[in-house]
Amino acid sequence: ILRCNSEYVASSSQARGARGARCQALRSYSLCTRRTARTCRGDLAFHSAVHGIEDLMIQHNCSKEGPTSPPRPRPPNPDHQSFRALQMCDYEKSFAYKHGQLPRYQHCAAFGDPHIRTFHDEFHTCRVEGSWPLLDNDYLFVQATSSPVAKGSNATVTRKLTIIFKNMKECIDQKVYQAELDNLPSAFQDGSVNGGERPGGSSLTILEHVPGQHVEIRAGYIGTTIAVRQAGPQLSFSIRAAEEVAKAFTEEQDLQLCVGGCPHSQRLPRSPGCRGNLEAEVARALCKDLLPVEDVYFHSCVFDVVTSGDANFTLAAHGALEDARVFLPDLERLHIFQ
Repeated sequence: ILRCNSEYVASSSQARGARGARCQALRSYSLCTRRTARTCRGDLAFHSAVHGIEDLMIQHNCSKEGPTSPPRPRPPNPDHQSFRALQMCDYEKSFAYKHGQLPRYQHCAAFGDPHIRTFHDEFHTCRVEGSWPLLDNDYLFVQATSSPVAKGSNATVTRKLTIIFKNMKECIDQKVYQAELDNLPSAFQDGSVNGGERPGGSSLTILEHVPGQHVEIRAGYIGTTIAVRQAGPQLSFSIRAAEEVAKAFTEEQDLQLCVGGCPHSQRLPRSPGCRGNLEAEVARALCKDLLPVEDVYFHSCVFDVVTSGDANFTLAAHGALEDARVFLPDLERLHIFQ
């Protein structure tokens, strides 16, 4: 009966003295009380309302038959599951709530011929022809497929990337992102741009920064951001991952280039000499324009340009450095010197 009373008060306040609207509100009030008659007939408030309605209808000269006020929309019941999912699918907030501090992050990158910067700031130039896992943990699987940068060369470049975001409770359905040379899509393989229909589906999104050249995937439910770029005839991969996520793997998942770097048998020295089409000094000048600090990014750039004979490779090292500048939690770790 209290609900009937409040609905009448709301309806009559909107009527603002108009007789027709006032009568509609009273007829709705009467209908509402009749529906509660069986359960409320012993309640004093119910009888007071019934008699009050009769008096008001006489007072305003309202007929008992006629149109009623449209029902007020009821506020939706709180969806506790959705709320819980939204909380659970925001990794940073969940971590801060549990541990009283923000999570720690790690950074890995694979670019150029290819060069691997591991989560532990080790730096390798690798052969790794064919398909090799960059990551393989409880949340993510990332595989790079490489082939020789030039005929007869030991150096290879990544021409295909496959990224699998594994199914996670209320947050996301399993999603697969696949990029190939000259095909950098701005959607997952199923055409979607988020984590699906689950309550926390919006915690996984794709953003296209530069069509065909730079895509960013944000996985807020695992505190992870991934950048995929194309520069010249190669694809590059950069990731900022929560430490807890990066370490979530078993002994069987031991081959991960982002964790252990490339195996010793697959490592190349970064001293290409002048085997390519561009002299080393010309390559150094090209790389110096984009990479003034002579760190591993600079030396990787020189290696790539000399080995491939393609000046576009300067963009691969430059893009990787820009990603590191954004993704690294501690900018003092930005440059590595060897």
